[in-house]
Amino acid sequence: MANEPMLKFVVRGQDYPVKRDASDRTADFGEISARYNDEAAGEQASRCSQCGVPYCATHCPLHNHIPDWLRLTTEGRLREAYELSNATSTMPEICGRICPQDRLCEGNCVIEFSGHGAVTIGSVEKYITDTAWENGWVEPVRVGPAKGQSIGVIGAGPAGLTTAELMRARGYEVHVYDRHDRAGGLLTYGIPGFKLEKDVVMRRVKRLADAGIVFHNSFEVGRDATLDELRGRHDALLIATGVYKPRAIKAPGVGAPGVVDALDYLIASNRKGFGDAVEAYDNGGLNAADKNVVVIGGGDTAMDCVRTAIRQGAKSVKCLYRRDKANMPGSQRETKNAEEEGVEFVWLSAPEAFDGTDAVSGVRAIKMRLGAPDASGRRAPEPDPGSEFRLDADLVIKALGFDPEELPHMFGAPDLSVTRWGTLRVDHKTMQTSVEGVFAAGDIVRGASLVVWAIRDGRDVAERMHAFLKAKKAASPAKVAA
Repeated sequence: MANEPMLKFVVRGQDYPVKRDASDRTADFGEISARYNDEAAGEQASRCSQCGVPYCATHCPLHNHIPDWLRLTTEGRLREAYELSNATSTMPEICGRICPQDRLCEGNCVIEFSGHGAVTIGSVEKYITDTAWENGWVEPVRVGPAKGQSIGVIGAGPAGLTTAELMRARGYEVHVYDRHDRAGGLLTYGIPGFKLEKDVVMRRVKRLADAGIVFHNSFEVGRDATLDELRGRHDALLIATGVYKPRAIKAPGVGAPGVVDALDYLIASNRKGFGDAVEAYDNGGLNAADKNVVVIGGGDTAMDCVRTAIRQGAKSVKCLYRRDKANMPGSQRETKNAEEEGVEFVWLSAPEAFDGTDAVSGVRAIKMRLGAPDASGRRAPEPDPGSEFRLDADLVIKALGFDPEELPHMFGAPDLSVTRWGTLRVDHKTMQTSVEGVFAAGDIVRGASLVVWAIRDGRDVAERMHAFLKAKKAASPAKVAA
């Protein structure tokens, strides 16, 4: 493999890691794909055309040095490949697993445009970093000289953890506050293990704790401390809570038992995976076993729900989505995985009502058709009169996306300004909110988005916080020695 030249896409075809057979992988929550061996990783990396203007890197929110670490992989210089991938990303093995590469780097690969199939960038990235962990190349966080200042990070998701790591490396005291009993945010409790096994997240969290970052789990701002109280404890704060408020459906019967929110369902499943006692799962409320399940929505969260229901032993799983397959917002790869695993998609359909009083028994729906483009440029769905139909359902999962929670009220911080969408308003030059010394990043600013964008925001806000704290320290009166 050493010193093998690149540009092999004309003689080597695209070859992703082998997926486990659907009947095998649906029996557990393990990841569905094997990992490349050394030879396969080098061969697939060697397909890179080493573009002068690498569109893959341009369309990566982190602007990862993709062609460079592909070449290093081909040459067998794996430690250097890891160090280069780690230079721009705090979580390369996580991005390698869950980024929608088909919409980002791989979707913009030049050899994909030429009809040869994109370089399998995400799978190589996963291989590089997993190899680094196994060989002990992932070093502890190098903590800089103590700055004598502290920051508080509210939210232990990818944006918050990225900022925490980069600020700790600069020598700041870092405290992370999170509502859950484990750090990681949606990486831990929102994304199922078949996409991201939890030990992958937990080892990242442990690395941060080993660096002296203090985690305050099961901590709710507004209950355990107000925002002003946290401001009194720290020299600067970051709000990186993400967006957790589920979008509602307005339809008769939506309040019937058995009509549940996607995040409640996924959190219960992930908690069971950790071995926790989860009453709502154990009593059947958030458990799909032996049930006819209908999931409403077409994004990645909906795909997580349908594939989780299959693994829980559902009698049937249907996904109801108001647009067609070509216009769904979720990853096409995830849709294909779901179809392989036995999920039935009911395209161009929307719910109108839910049957059942003591428990949901069915979904009354109507077929849709695509009309003129809406403000986003996508053709707007509209009902097709006279096309009503009904689906049996013992469990209905609403996966329509997420909106921001009312943070000013929750945090006891009326001075915290929000946009008309409920996201936090920031000065995009400084990334500060309307409250001095309080920064914000990730989904709570940009709305529901991708993990890779949260990491990018965490990286950017760390630079802004560092500049703010340097200026704050310089402006403070010098301490007179006793």
